[in-house]
Amino acid sequence: MKTILIAVLALLASILLAEPLGIAFVYVGSVDDGGWTEKHDEGRQYIEKVFGNRIETSFIENVIEGEQDLEVLRGFAEREVRLVFSTSFGFMDDVVEVAKDFPGTIFMHCSGYKTAENLGTYFGRIYEPAYLTGLIAGKMTKSDLIGYVATFKIPEVIRGINAFAIGVSKTNPDAKIHVIWTETWFDPSSEEEAADALLDLGADVIAQSQDSPAAVQAAGQRGVYAIGYNTDMSAFSPDTFLTSPVWDWGIFYERMINEVIDDKWISSQYWGGIGDGVVDIVMSELVPDDLMNLVKNERKRIIESDYHPFEGPLIDQEGNTKYSKGETPTDEELLAMDWFVDNVVGSPK
Repeated sequence: MKTILIAVLALLASILLAEPLGIAFVYVGSVDDGGWTEKHDEGRQYIEKVFGNRIETSFIENVIEGEQDLEVLRGFAEREVRLVFSTSFGFMDDVVEVAKDFPGTIFMHCSGYKTAENLGTYFGRIYEPAYLTGLIAGKMTKSDLIGYVATFKIPEVIRGINAFAIGVSKTNPDAKIHVIWTETWFDPSSEEEAADALLDLGADVIAQSQDSPAAVQAAGQRGVYAIGYNTDMSAFSPDTFLTSPVWDWGIFYERMINEVIDDKWISSQYWGGIGDGVVDIVMSELVPDDLMNLVKNERKRIIESDYHPFEGPLIDQEGNTKYSKGETPTDEELLAMDWFVDNVVGSPK
């Protein structure tokens, strides 16, 4: 008994004396942006509660892609931070460069596709809840004109717009989604202008893919239904907010940290869906009960792999059949998507 007690005390002492695991986050936006970066930082706060003094987190926000990120990433690696989460697509090439120079540091890059022995990628199938929000938009529009304020012409965004449009077509085959590109992740003024232009066109539902809630606010100011992105944006337009695809990174970050602590981390490409808890949907009380039940049933089907949002038949804007009935794109095809389905107005090029 005494021997066991001594062993337990020795183990506790080793834990207490161990250096905390250094973990860093590189953010493209601010931690209170109401969207993308805020959700990542909620994940950081979550792991601080889970692991306590076994970890030590740090972050730098508002890092400009292609200008500041290389310096920031290298600075964290030089400080011998063990695990670095780089949370924007535009950081990708600089993450690859720094990972080569610091093989002892583990890097995880969000939404990218390049890997190395000490570099993995992670993202969520946000297109799943985007499809569900499309079901709501299609049913709630009266004008059959839905506005979409979009960020950049990259597969991640195109894929989300298509999933949304597929959902719209399920509940309203006559509705069209009109897309305006802002070429921004976070620029409230230009995003508000884009939303206003769509509203002037006659849109009675506004959706978006930006980090800021500017499009939601613009819709609310005009008394028009709004669909957010990244977070529950209901506070920015409580009288017109319908729904939003949302992120929850905490559980994933917890899993990665445990793998590093247990020396089991290996480079991989993670792409989790609603079933993993990394993405989901929120709905307001403005969504009618029958529509809410439809969305919940479709959500269940996705989790149970009974339905894929991109299940054919799917027709592109030129009238070409991209996927026949029952066919679905591979993950590789989804990750390279550069075309719009036929009920989207606007160019993906």
